[in-house]
Amino acid sequence: MSENQKVWKPTRKYYINLIFFMLSIIIVVAIWPRESGAGLFRILGTFILVSSCYLVLYLFLSHFRSEVLDVTRKTLFIILIILSFVALTRFVITFGDQSLLFLIPFVIIPIVIRTFYDARLALFILLITIMLAGFMVPDPFEYIFVNFISGMVAIFTLTNIYRKAKFFIIALLVVISYSALYLGISLMHFGNAKNLIWSDFYLFAGNGILVLISYPIIFIFEKRFLFLSDTTLLELADTNQPLLRKLAEEAPGSFQHSLQVANLAEEAARITGANLLLVRTGALYHDIGKIANPKYYTENQTDGLSPHDNLNPEDSAKVIINHVKNGVILAKNFKLPIQIIDFIRTHHGTTVAYYFFKKYTDLHPWDTSKGKDFTYPGPKPFSKETAVIMMADAVEASSRSLVKYTEGTISELVERIVYIQEQDGQFSGIPLTFKDISDIKNAFKKRLSNIYHVRIAYPERDFLID
Repeated sequence: MSENQKVWKPTRKYYINLIFFMLSIIIVVAIWPRESGAGLFRILGTFILVSSCYLVLYLFLSHFRSEVLDVTRKTLFIILIILSFVALTRFVITFGDQSLLFLIPFVIIPIVIRTFYDARLALFILLITIMLAGFMVPDPFEYIFVNFISGMVAIFTLTNIYRKAKFFIIALLVVISYSALYLGISLMHFGNAKNLIWSDFYLFAGNGILVLISYPIIFIFEKRFLFLSDTTLLELADTNQPLLRKLAEEAPGSFQHSLQVANLAEEAARITGANLLLVRTGALYHDIGKIANPKYYTENQTDGLSPHDNLNPEDSAKVIINHVKNGVILAKNFKLPIQIIDFIRTHHGTTVAYYFFKKYTDLHPWDTSKGKDFTYPGPKPFSKETAVIMMADAVEASSRSLVKYTEGTISELVERIVYIQEQDGQFSGIPLTFKDISDIKNAFKKRLSNIYHVRIAYPERDFLID
């Protein structure tokens, strides 16, 4: 079998996605408005047009958003969004006044998609949907144009979506956009303002009000399709969350370590374009498994005594490595989203608990068969966000062992830690460029230098001032 045949071998997910797309095409063709007694060629023409839209959508996803096609629920989510608005358009055409078409809030599409993905995918899904709907309505070009521009305005406004007031701003801008575009088109057609249908402006106001239902819709999709919105991430990142309070009380050193990792990782995420809120939240929870045996970790030892002094290296490594497994169990018990659990599973990848492995090899230099017992189970990081947390975790933990904090020692530490992880192949499956890694290292160096900066030695005060 050739390499190409191996690459293109269909998988189970491929067939499921194919079924989703074919069913969606059939549904759109079935609800497509047509005259009674329309011939087979009309139906065939409709099928070709609809199929071309879905083919372009599939090609876009496979080339630029393959992670959507890799998870069937994400594919179904996209399909349902498109079908819902096409069906709503058909319903209005059949049972309502055609002027009510401007009441359909297509702007909800980019708002919902942008909440869980990015602006480019939101724009593309909007385009596909309004093109399918546009074929059904009178004056399709104007209808597509107005909805496209209004959708673009919403996308440009979609920053800090976790702030509820943002939805009101988007709704207001959508009303203004629809009104201005409708006014422009009407003046262009009629050449005066006498023929304007002023009642249509009420429809635009209603459209803006309907945009506000995006907030509950986002919540529903988040729960049903296991997505993670910025609002939920903000809630999880609150240090008063029960699990984070438990970590702070039972493993205070690990909690402080997690806060420092969050600060380091957030700076790196900002530079590389990773999801800031996801990175910060994942960092706060990545070490919750240490709650099970907090005293076995250096940062929680206040009396200078270590339980590892009474254990052999194999048992010590088992306790340390098990904090990943314990963290996953604890996260599931507290019903954390799978996206956060991924940070717990991947923050050590398949690295080796080197301190105890070295201790074992010093005691048993002839035995080379125990390496697996000192290796974390993985998986390796599989996204920019999980990779950043792995780097930040190792760098922050190692920085505590520095004897002298200077620009040179901090730089050498960061370079060495990241280099070792690269050589171990921990980032082999992640789209990180050399520039990304360089930017991440520079961000770590800058933040660590700020944390461990030299302070002025103030003179002691040994007398009172009258």
